[in-house]
Amino acid sequence: MKRRIKSVFVVLFFISILSFGQTNNDSISKRMKLVQPKYLEAGDSIAIIAPAGILIKRENIINEAKELAESWGLKVIIGDHVFNQNNHFSGTDEERTSDFQNALDNPSIKAIWCARGGYGSGRILDNLVYDKFKRSPKWIVGYSDITAFHSHIHNLGIQTLHAMMGTSLLFDSEKTKQSIETLRKALFGEALTYKINSSKYNKEGVTEGVLVGGNLSILQSMLGSESQLNTDGNILFIEEIGEYKYHIDRMLQSLKRAGYFDNCKGLIVGDMSNIKKNTTAWGSSIEQLILDVVEEFDFPVLFNFPAGHEPDNRALVFGEKIKMNITSTTSEIIFK
Repeated sequence: MKRRIKSVFVVLFFISILSFGQTNNDSISKRMKLVQPKYLEAGDSIAIIAPAGILIKRENIINEAKELAESWGLKVIIGDHVFNQNNHFSGTDEERTSDFQNALDNPSIKAIWCARGGYGSGRILDNLVYDKFKRSPKWIVGYSDITAFHSHIHNLGIQTLHAMMGTSLLFDSEKTKQSIETLRKALFGEALTYKINSSKYNKEGVTEGVLVGGNLSILQSMLGSESQLNTDGNILFIEEIGEYKYHIDRMLQSLKRAGYFDNCKGLIVGDMSNIKKNTTAWGSSIEQLILDVVEEFDFPVLFNFPAGHEPDNRALVFGEKIKMNITSTTSEIIFK
C-alpha cells in the first residue's frame, strides 16, 4: 500500500512539473507575439484624454492636435474632463479614470491619444477595467508618464505606441516634422524603419527582439507590481528628463537587480534631456554611466535614438518585434 501511494505521488509530481512547464511556455509564447490593435483608416475616431498632469491654458494646443488628427481623415473626441484642474492633476482620479474608461469601452474609438504626461497615470491604472479593451484592442499613444500604461497593457498582451502627445505641438513645428509623420505612419500601419548616425559609445552588433520600455523613472516605479515588464528575450528602450546622473544610476541599478538585463537582447537609449548638475560631479558622461551598469552583459547598446522629451520624438511600437543593426558608422532599427 505504501509503495502504491508513493508511486501515485511520483506520478502526480511529474504531471505538475509538465503542467508548469507548459504554462510557462504558453506565457512566453504569448509574450513573443502581442496582439496588434487594428490600424486606423480615414473615418475612424480617436479620443484625446488627459490621464495625468494638468493642462493649464492648453486649449489652443489641444485644438491644434484635434485639427492635426482631422487632417488625417480622423474624427476626434475630446474627453469630458481634459481641461479640469485638481491641484497637480487634470481632474480628480475619478474624473481621469472616467475619461480613460469611456475611451477604452467605446467601440467606435480606435485609438486613445494622451494629451500630456507629467504625473498621475499610475494612480488610475488599477481603477480601470480592461475587459472590453482586451476583446477589442485599440492603440494607446503617448510617452513619459504614459509609460505606466505601456507597461501595464504590454502585460495584458497588447501592443502600444510610444509617440508624441498633443502638447508636443508646443515645440517648433520644423523640429517636430518627424514626430508627426512617424506617428501618422504608425497609426495607419505604414512601415517604420530608422537609420541614424552611430555614437562612439555604442556597443556594436545585430540583434532581434520585441521592443519594450519607456521612461526610466516610471519603469522603476512599476517594479514589484503586476505592471513590471518582463525583458527576457526583449529589447529595452529607455529615456529620461530632468534627473541627476546619480539618480539615473540608481534607477538603472534597480532595474539591474530586478533582472532586467539578465536575458535582455539589446538596449536602446533615447533622449537623456536636461540632466541636472550635482554639487559633487559624477565623473563620467551619461553614456559611460549606462555602459558601466550593463558592462557584464553581452548585448548591443544604441545611444542617441531620437525618442523622448525632445521635439524629434520618433514613434516606436512597443510589443512589436524589431531588428537592430549597430555598426561603427550607422545604426538601423527595422520593425518586422
